[in-house]
Amino acid sequence: MKTIPMGNTDIMITPVGMGVLTIGNTQLNLPLAEGAKIVRYAYDKGIRLFDTAQFYETYSYIREAFRDIDMSSNNPDRPVIASKSLVLSYGEMEDAIQECLEVLDIETIDIFKLHEVREDPDFDERAGAWQCLLDYKEKGIVRAIGVSTHNVDVVNRMADIPDCDIVFPLINYAGLGIRRGPGPGTADEMAAAIRNCLDNGKTVFGMKAFGGGNLTGSYMKALNYVRDTGVQTMMIGFGKKSEIDDIVNYADGKLPEDYQPEVSFKKIRIDQGDCEGCGACIEKCESRAIFRNELGLADVDHDKCLTCGYCAPVCPVRAIIMW
Repeated sequence: MKTIPMGNTDIMITPVGMGVLTIGNTQLNLPLAEGAKIVRYAYDKGIRLFDTAQFYETYSYIREAFRDIDMSSNNPDRPVIASKSLVLSYGEMEDAIQECLEVLDIETIDIFKLHEVREDPDFDERAGAWQCLLDYKEKGIVRAIGVSTHNVDVVNRMADIPDCDIVFPLINYAGLGIRRGPGPGTADEMAAAIRNCLDNGKTVFGMKAFGGGNLTGSYMKALNYVRDTGVQTMMIGFGKKSEIDDIVNYADGKLPEDYQPEVSFKKIRIDQGDCEGCGACIEKCESRAIFRNELGLADVDHDKCLTCGYCAPVCPVRAIIMW
């Protein structure tokens, strides 16, 4: 798979990256050895960009997968690691960066982002964390910084932030999960915001091309749409090797336009016998896919659900499962 330079940096990325969320405990919860094999297989097939997060608790898979690889910046063929954190303050972000460095046993982090910046004021409320990223970039410990978001307004704002290197928005042809302000946004609005960032020299990664699995039945349409927005990298989650083979063949132009892999659909479920109706998952879900049913318990609208699994860790009684 070809590599391309990321903006004005010497970081080399591939047009497809691996989102490591999928193998972690909010989704497939693979054993360490099994998950590490998936990560390593993606690398061996040519993928060089791996996205993780403090919240995902997937650093251990990455460290195990690349245990025998020279992770120093002197190795031009090493995997590029991107991480992110939900924290607000300077001190919390500093701790998040140190955790990433220590658990992965690396000296520098290629990319670190504010994770899940919601409505526009959220960026200002996390000014301390952003300043920490700026300082660690100045020190050379973090090489590039940015934000991940589902919100059109945030993407447009980042286009005008000179120190923001990378914007990582949610984008898919159906507009699943896209927000604008406090309400829903559209695919066209997000595509325009992505173009705004590109026109202002930002590197843009795209997430949720398949809408959390809801669009895998239109495999080529989903990938082509996100590719054609101009994003430099599409971040895709993999649970098995055949999925990696498909996406690598796509990136190399080897799939016919009518290609459709066999897909299995996993859904987020909330055990009504265990749910206490606390509402923590409802508050956490940015896609507004979780609601209170007639019993006052949490339930899922699968037409809106992106199967991200972010709701599961906040449930105090572990009533949320994927099957």
